[in-house]
Amino acid sequence: MALQIVFFSIFFFVSFTIAQGVRTLNVRNYGAIVDGRTDDKKAFLRAWNDACYQNGGSIVYIPKGVYMVGSVEFAGPCRGPIMFLISGDLKAPIGPYSNVENWIGFQHVNNLIVKGGGTLDGQGPSAWPYNKCQKTNNCDPLPISIKFDFVTNSRIESIRSVNSKNVHLAIYGCNNVNVSKVDLLAPADSPNTDGIKISRSADIRITNSRIRTGDDCIAIISGSSNIDVSYVYCGPGHGISIGSLGKYKNEENVNGVTVRKCTLNGTDNGVRIKSWESPYAITASKFLFQDIFMENVRNPIIVDQTYCPHSPCNQETASYVQIQDVTYRNIWGTSSSQVAVSFECSKKFPCKNIVMTDVNLAIVGGEGPLQSSCSYVKGRSFGRQNPPPCF
Repeated sequence: MALQIVFFSIFFFVSFTIAQGVRTLNVRNYGAIVDGRTDDKKAFLRAWNDACYQNGGSIVYIPKGVYMVGSVEFAGPCRGPIMFLISGDLKAPIGPYSNVENWIGFQHVNNLIVKGGGTLDGQGPSAWPYNKCQKTNNCDPLPISIKFDFVTNSRIESIRSVNSKNVHLAIYGCNNVNVSKVDLLAPADSPNTDGIKISRSADIRITNSRIRTGDDCIAIISGSSNIDVSYVYCGPGHGISIGSLGKYKNEENVNGVTVRKCTLNGTDNGVRIKSWESPYAITASKFLFQDIFMENVRNPIIVDQTYCPHSPCNQETASYVQIQDVTYRNIWGTSSSQVAVSFECSKKFPCKNIVMTDVNLAIVGGEGPLQSSCSYVKGRSFGRQNPPPCF
């Protein structure tokens, strides 16, 4: 029965003819020691290399137990589809470990499944005191817990990540990837622990997941297109963000993002678009935020084109990011601040074609009327609107 389940998962990517040749490679057979102290990186890599370079489907299997694993990159291209099945718990090295970009990375792999119900423990409390990126742009970021670079036609599911040193899960240069049933957890005051960060990727779907962290639950940045986020619970955290955008010279347009049927609870922001005041021009367009419940959210709907979390800030240059074709539909719940809707757009490139339909928010405690705030925005509204629109 278990073998049939494995075959079904591999069949997600390839024909049954290929899948029936699947082989399971247990990391314990490659020398992994289940004591939570010995670095099992070499054993994991040996199992991966055997899986990657054989024809047909393979499963790299991490059975139950606690494994300490140093920074490791699982690289392709591979000759067949691979399932990376994590049933055990993986622990990162203690401390800042700041001389590496990622803790666990997958690169240039097609037809990859990462799943299993295990936990990735980034040991973040041992590293967060060394994080200087909260205060200055001149800093060395701590490692991302798990990153996917140039991965295609793949899926990530049933993974739990706790206490990441930096971002929990990053997706860069990927195409056609499904993320589902992930549970990402870090304290509300943990620095830069974004849940999922997506850049220069297309056709990414995130669904049925729970993200509780100290930064953006989901951040969608430069070069991303056709991103669909649904049935995600976010909170605590900084909300679901497009951006920040426009900080660097070679950024690319962001377009085609849908966020729907999500819940945001106790977050700093709800759905946010943010860009820096800089002369780097890109377009951010075709966004839909629909059927979203806010509970005790400080900024339920916010566009901030003067984003600058720490000095120095360049307030002499307006943002050159053109935000356009954005729809907010059926958004309800409660705001913990009086300004529940804020559009602070660029004076150089005002936001245009902003559409709001059936937005119904109330202030926590019921004291005082809710307000909207607008600068340099052109839009229209339909249906019920609370707070009253400012355009």
